[in-house]
Amino acid sequence: MRIIGGNLRGLKLADVGAGDAQAHLRPTTDRVRESMFNLLVNGTHGNPIPGARVLDLFAGTGALGLEALSRGAARVAFVDDGVAARALLRANIEKARAMGVTDVWRRDATNLGENRAKGYDLVFLDPPYGKGMGEVALANALKGGWIAPQGMVVWEESTAPPVVAGLTQIDQRKYGDTVVTLLRPA
Repeated sequence: MRIIGGNLRGLKLADVGAGDAQAHLRPTTDRVRESMFNLLVNGTHGNPIPGARVLDLFAGTGALGLEALSRGAARVAFVDDGVAARALLRANIEKARAMGVTDVWRRDATNLGENRAKGYDLVFLDPPYGKGMGEVALANALKGGWIAPQGMVVWEESTAPPVVAGLTQIDQRKYGDTVVTLLRPA
């Protein structure tokens, strides 16, 4: 696993092997991540990355948020309540020398509570597949003010996710066994 583009391009991230089923660690493959970022950067909806405040829910290894930093995001908040995930995440933040522009929160991504700051411009959502956690996380993130009014959500799942009230789908692509859905607040 490595950073695909930007100023950290080629940086090898901490190895998790095939993932950690117990901790629900299933890193986004380099190929899917590259396709996802090509969709963001080259899509008709405008590139949301430069200068963005990014929220990486179910962050796991942090590869999505670190890829965004590499491509010009201003700051990333990583949310994961798994011990194994946070250890890998911290190792990857150190490898990227990104300690000053990242936050790591030990929280349940499905229950963030109220956001006391401004909403995030770009939200990555990579929940454990097929457990309905993405829907709950997004509904609570919207309710708590975590997503900026003009923000974008990038949701990775194994199947096309259901519609979440308050969000509008703007694009959806299938890459192998992964479905990537782009959403904006309605």
